[in-house]
Amino acid sequence: MTANARDLLTPDALSMLLAIEETGSFAAAARQKGLVPSALTYRVRQIEDALDVLLFDRSSRQAKPTEAGKALLREAQRLLQDVDAIANRVKRVATGWESVFTVAVDSIIARSVVMELSETFLALKPPTQLRIRYETLSGTLAALKSGQADLAIGVLITPASHAELMHENLGEVRFVYAVAPHHPLATAPEPLSDAVLQEHRAVAVADSVQRGEGVTIGLLGGQDVLTVPDMPSKLEAQLRGLGGGFLPESMAQPYLDSGRLVAKKVSRLQRINQVEFAWRNPQGKPLGHALSWWLSQLQQSRTKQALLQPHYRV
Repeated sequence: MTANARDLLTPDALSMLLAIEETGSFAAAARQKGLVPSALTYRVRQIEDALDVLLFDRSSRQAKPTEAGKALLREAQRLLQDVDAIANRVKRVATGWESVFTVAVDSIIARSVVMELSETFLALKPPTQLRIRYETLSGTLAALKSGQADLAIGVLITPASHAELMHENLGEVRFVYAVAPHHPLATAPEPLSDAVLQEHRAVAVADSVQRGEGVTIGLLGGQDVLTVPDMPSKLEAQLRGLGGGFLPESMAQPYLDSGRLVAKKVSRLQRINQVEFAWRNPQGKPLGHALSWWLSQLQQSRTKQALLQPHYRV
């Protein structure tokens, strides 16, 4: 009975096939692997029978892989590299590194700075796989609370936030109401009342939370709304005059300075949010090395300031 291909395609067998390709002959590969030639030939034939393909052309003195053989050898090289990487990662994880570390980043945070931090982290050559996910409003905190993220940057912590979360202040985000200079509200008398705002379309960012009640900020009942997925999209929509709305002051300032946006005073109180970064309490367990590294970076005042200064091309 023909053996199952899965049982035959072991790391040792894949290494043997790669040795045949490298040396160019069954005999040389057998010597390299410490096998008698007949044993190596038998194992190759077993694999070929299981796959129902010919892996090596034996018509010449040199063993050349067939097209099917080349395909298998390419995958063999990749699989053996993956096995080595997994073994190395497992060894390193035992020393305190997380196997995977996920950072949830709110759309008010400067993505370029997150990428700079990621670049510095990866330069350490950690055994940890880094994952960055972008969220909006309560979706950022929800990703952390649900276990889909290990660290959340740019969240609003309320008394209702779960007690198992640890958090520290990131900084203050001031918002400004802004419209394009060709928008009707650009020349309207100030301060703009809610009644006046309600007559014009608002641009709002969709909450990325998957379940439960999302957060809605700055919208008025019955107001026409253009909903976009993130803060950069909201900025783009307002630059095009598709609506008005509140933008982080640091994000809007270059466009206010260039005249591509106009700041308008409103009758309601100015929006000022205290945002934080948060992580799950390990319940007495020591922090993983990846989390410790990210927390050490986020606790630096210059990093905090940079993360809250998102700049886009003017």
